[in-house]
Amino acid sequence: MQLRKATRKKAKIRLGLSAVSGGGKTYSAILIAKGLCGDLSKVAIIDTENGSADLYAHLGDYNVLSLAPPFSPERYIEAIRSCEKEGMEVIIIDSISQEWDGKGGCLEIVESLGGKYQDWAKVTPRHQAFLESILHSPSHIITTVRRKQDYEMIKDGNKVKIEKAGLREITREGFEYELTINLEMDIQHNASASKDRTNLFMGKPSFVPTEETGRLIASWCEQGEEDFTVLRPGNEWYNKVDTCSSQRELVDLYQKNKPEVDANPLLQQLIANRRNQINGKTLNAA
Repeated sequence: MQLRKATRKKAKIRLGLSAVSGGGKTYSAILIAKGLCGDLSKVAIIDTENGSADLYAHLGDYNVLSLAPPFSPERYIEAIRSCEKEGMEVIIIDSISQEWDGKGGCLEIVESLGGKYQDWAKVTPRHQAFLESILHSPSHIITTVRRKQDYEMIKDGNKVKIEKAGLREITREGFEYELTINLEMDIQHNASASKDRTNLFMGKPSFVPTEETGRLIASWCEQGEEDFTVLRPGNEWYNKVDTCSSQRELVDLYQKNKPEVDANPLLQQLIANRRNQINGKTLNAA
């Protein structure tokens, strides 16, 4: 064993997108993937959603691998390996929900074994192998997951009431903690971070994912930690942007430094974050 200093290395992103039906998970995943690698022919979608991936073929020549039941962990792993062998730079798994509660998924496997608690001792390692195939892939991985209304039972005297308890992701609890970034999307396609190791989106205003989102993430994957000081208080650029109190001042700052800003996605994100903050203040004031 040898103790060493921590160093920031190039990384492959593990990004999760969760939303209710119609929240724009697939469309957003494709746009982000294009920004990540710049070439949709290097993007593959593992489609478990009855051909939904083909609905956006007008965006470019990405690849589709249709996955039909049974949705066992091993079938997902096989699909991921197939995409890797073809040299895909970004793999979109749309969606992982089927691996959990789809036909032939983990819940159904446990039920087929008898549905007893001890049956999970056989199924949990299979689910864990699925997670490991995502975490250790040489490709960028984007997962989508469905969200649905959750309910809880509350005792009220001699009665039991059923009350809404927010939205729940349809996968095994804790999946998002394995990811680098997890973005929750609403029905208007706005995304906000519930988990973010990159610090690019956490605590920032919600946004609609675009190709630029993918390019920003790609910069984080490729650059060292020192390159991200521009996003932190105390940095010269951070202070310049933070002192802008209007859209006009932001535009003037951009025009004076156009070549530098255009060449640095992190500066673009910094300015965009400030613009959103200013817009929010203006709306609140109205």
